[in-house]
Amino acid sequence: MLIKDQFTAIVLTLFVWGFAGALFGAIFAGLYQVLIVLGLVGWQPLVIASAAAAMTTSAFYSAMPVALVGTMAGVLASIGYLIATGQEIELSTIVGVAGLVGVVAGGFYSWIVKSGSRPLAETLTGLIAGLLAGATLSLVLALLGGHMGMFALAAGVVALVGTFFQVSERWLVKRSQGWLPDALSAPVVAGLIAAVVGASIWILGGSTSAMLEAGTRDEIGKVLNDIPPGLMGGLLGGAITGILLELFGFRLEDQI
Repeated sequence: MLIKDQFTAIVLTLFVWGFAGALFGAIFAGLYQVLIVLGLVGWQPLVIASAAAAMTTSAFYSAMPVALVGTMAGVLASIGYLIATGQEIELSTIVGVAGLVGVVAGGFYSWIVKSGSRPLAETLTGLIAGLLAGATLSLVLALLGGHMGMFALAAGVVALVGTFFQVSERWLVKRSQGWLPDALSAPVVAGLIAAVVGASIWILGGSTSAMLEAGTRDEIGKVLNDIPPGLMGGLLGGAITGILLELFGFRLEDQI
């Protein structure tokens, strides 16, 4: 029975962490390349992309109902914004509108379903893990003076984020739950996810148009070409990290 339970736990961990890693890797790869195209250099694109992807993935991993509410609100708000403005896309406006609609939707969800402060605590833990992972990998690359392909880069970031998240979750989430207000948890998380969705739509629409106007069609290809290896690298990094953490006794299946 023990062997069967362990096998089930490993299979479940492979599936969930592999899926979460693939989602992380795809978001990270696309955002990382877009930030480079938009002029960010050095550690900035790595840290920002890692933090945004980690925050989004941790919300889906730990508070999926709230994350889905934020995603739906972000998509609907962004589409409504595009219809109302005639396809004119301003980053600050579309992010603000999507985020505000996400907050309202999250507030309605919180009124119907009492989720407590855990969704916000988990999302903030993911954000911190992403910042730490991005900063750590940036420092390593700077010291070694090397360059990593997107597959290895996504796998490394996912592995670091997963480790930092799991190690810190046990005490950080419990401590932060005590002072984070329950009423603001779902609205804030849904608003953050909706804002990320709005920014993603701006990336697909606004930045693509800017690239075309600037005559940099090759840059669009770089963004699109980096997503598959980012997804596969994230999947591999997430699966391996999940198995290693499970073997070290973190009991990941208890949190799924």
